[in-house]
Amino acid sequence: MILHIVPRAAWEAAQAAGVYEGDTLATQGYIHCSTERQVDGPANFLFHGRDDLLLLVIDESRLPVPITWEQGDPPLPDGSPFPHLYAALPLDAVTAVHEYHPQPDGSFAPPTGL
Repeated sequence: MILHIVPRAAWEAAQAAGVYEGDTLATQGYIHCSTERQVDGPANFLFHGRDDLLLLVIDESRLPVPITWEQGDPPLPDGSPFPHLYAALPLDAVTAVHEYHPQPDGSFAPPTGL
């Protein structure tokens, strides 16, 4: 399962535009994604305490290019690579959208029930 963390406002803007480019496609050349097991790491690193986040569930078979698996920055302690999308994300590749709220201390736990 490939996931992407997105602020609600950015997802709403993407829906109005008809495509999602995230905040890194133009600057880094790809959209950061995660597996279900990894997603709390970037959430804690980048979004600690934010309560406006969504998790996009992405169907890889609907993407315009294959996912590229690469080391993150910072890399995960176990060395596992992250999935990166080197293209805009078509809205029809998103099969589900889930709210992703922090715990009371502002940290994120791995999602459940996806």
